[in-house]
Amino acid sequence: MKKIIIPFFCAVLFSTSVAAQKTTAAPAKTEAVKSKLTSKEVIDNYLKVLGGKDKLEGVKSTITDNTLSVQGMEISMTTKKMGNKFKSVQTVMGQTMTQLFDGEKGYFDQMGQKNDIPADKVVELKKSKTIDALGYDPAKFPNVTVEKIDGKDYNVLASDKGKYYFDASTSLLHKSSSEEGTATIKSYMTVDGIQFPSEIEAEGKGQKITIKTTKIVINSGVTDADFK
Repeated sequence: MKKIIIPFFCAVLFSTSVAAQKTTAAPAKTEAVKSKLTSKEVIDNYLKVLGGKDKLEGVKSTITDNTLSVQGMEISMTTKKMGNKFKSVQTVMGQTMTQLFDGEKGYFDQMGQKNDIPADKVVELKKSKTIDALGYDPAKFPNVTVEKIDGKDYNVLASDKGKYYFDASTSLLHKSSSEEGTATIKSYMTVDGIQFPSEIEAEGKGQKITIKTTKIVINSGVTDADFK
C-alpha cells in the first residue's frame, strides 16, 4: 500500500483540474449529446456557485484537515496550500508520510523512502492554484456534452487530460476521471462563503478511498517556510 497511496492521493486531491495523465476512462454507457452551454459558460457557472471568481482569487492559502478511509484503515491528513505550493502530511498507525511541492520541485516521503515527484507531474503542478477550480481553461475543452448518470444530467468537459462532470442543475463539479482513477464528490461544505468538497469517494490503482474534510482554514497559518 505504501508505494501507491501517496501518488494516488496527490493526483486526486491536488490535480483535479490539471490531471497529469492522458485519460483512459471508459466511454459513457449512455449516448452523449451536445450541450447548449459552452465550456466557458460551464466553468463560469461553476466558479459562481462556489462563491464567485473574485472571492476565490482572494484565497491565497488554505489548511485542510481530512480523514481518509482506505483498506480498513483510518488515515489523518493535513494539507497546506499556497499558490502552486503544497505540503501534505498523512499519519497512519504511528507512521508519517509526507508529500511536498515547493513550486518548482517536490517529493514523496513514504515511511523513510523518499522519491522525487516525476517530471511530467511537476509540469502540471506548476500550473496549479490554491483553489483548484481556478485552474480550468475553457480553451482546453472545445466541446461540451451532456451525459446522464442515475437519471441526472451532467455537462461534461473532456480533453486528453481527463473528463469532468458538472451537475446540470447545480453547476457543481460531481466527478472527475483520468488515467489515475476517478474521484466523485459526494457533498460540499461552506467556509467563509466558499464551497469546498466535504466528502470524496476515489478509486484507482486497485484502491477505493473515502476522503472526508473536517476543517478548512483560509488565509491564515501558512508561510513560504512551510514548503522548505
